Amino acid sequence: MTIGVLAPPVASAATRPDNVQQGLNALVHSDGLPAALASVRGSDGRTRTYTAGVGDLATGANVPRDGQVRIGSSTKTFTAVVALQLVGEGKIDLDAKVDTYLPGVVRGEGIDGGRIKVRELLQHTSGLPDYEHLVNEDILRHRYFEPRDLLDIAFRQKAAFDPGTKWAYSNTNYVVAGLIIQKVTGRPLAEVIDQRVIKPIGLRHTYFPASGDMSIREAHPKGYHRDSAGAPLRDVTEIDPSVAWAAGQMISTNSDLNRFYAALLEGRLLPEAQLAQMRTTVPIGDTGAGYGLGLMSRPLSCGGVYWGHGGDIPGYESRGGVTEDGRAVSIAVTAIPTDGAATKHLESVVDTALCR
Repeated sequence: MTIGVLAPPVASAATRPDNVQQGLNALVHSDGLPAALASVRGSDGRTRTYTAGVGDLATGANVPRDGQVRIGSSTKTFTAVVALQLVGEGKIDLDAKVDTYLPGVVRGEGIDGGRIKVRELLQHTSGLPDYEHLVNEDILRHRYFEPRDLLDIAFRQKAAFDPGTKWAYSNTNYVVAGLIIQKVTGRPLAEVIDQRVIKPIGLRHTYFPASGDMSIREAHPKGYHRDSAGAPLRDVTEIDPSVAWAAGQMISTNSDLNRFYAALLEGRLLPEAQLAQMRTTVPIGDTGAGYGLGLMSRPLSCGGVYWGHGGDIPGYESRGGVTEDGRAVSIAVTAIPTDGAATKHLESVVDTALCR
């Protein structure tokens, strides 16, 4: 797959697919993913939607255009936006310690909520160990977890490093952040995200599933899981997403995600000071990408960067973001790739869509 500045789609796209469509087709035919779907908004404001593959392997049904998918860790940006709104209102201090809001909750071997700042949770520099690898897939799909259950699992491990000394991605950070939001607001996290983010910017197809809701409400492609390369695909569309909670429980569409990230960068969700904090990044290794407060920057082959957050949860993986001049893309596939090459191909299609 090529990455670069590509020509806009030609009028005969129905017979000669444009570069985005070609990229999605390759994800299906070359990388073996059941389906791919995308929403692309150009700098001219025009939105194009794309699909490739099959929405239901059992029936051969088409992929719904702009269908709902589980967005996994893109949920983190929603959680971070609410936390930063509360910072702007003086209800949370980014440099306050976790114990200020959740006394005694964050404790373990080398783990002390009296030493970890709220900022370090949102930026993954807290040193809190991740819990995801300790929950096997069968339990993950069917069991309901309270947020404190997730912390109990995480804190069986020792701290990964001293707070503020390194960067390492950990879902545990966002479980703690979600608990802080609930403590400060006195309301369930799902309700707070709905009232503060989803409704104000008109995300009509985005929601935080209620406890026990294992389904996807609207038209959607089915999600699949492959245990290893070459293994058969299994339908995992219906899962209990509570294992992800503030770190990854939400459902949305590609077009809603584009609307969300565009509204965020346009300053419609946060005051200028808090948006600046969100966009202050630390390097993610030598990838050229940076991680802010629930928001990532990635370099583009045509120059500049785009802002967003990828995500995966059994059945779905997504990538995308927006540029400073208003271009936006969100792409989802209906299985988590079993190797890094397919994920790189997915990110290449994002680059293709933003650089054309």
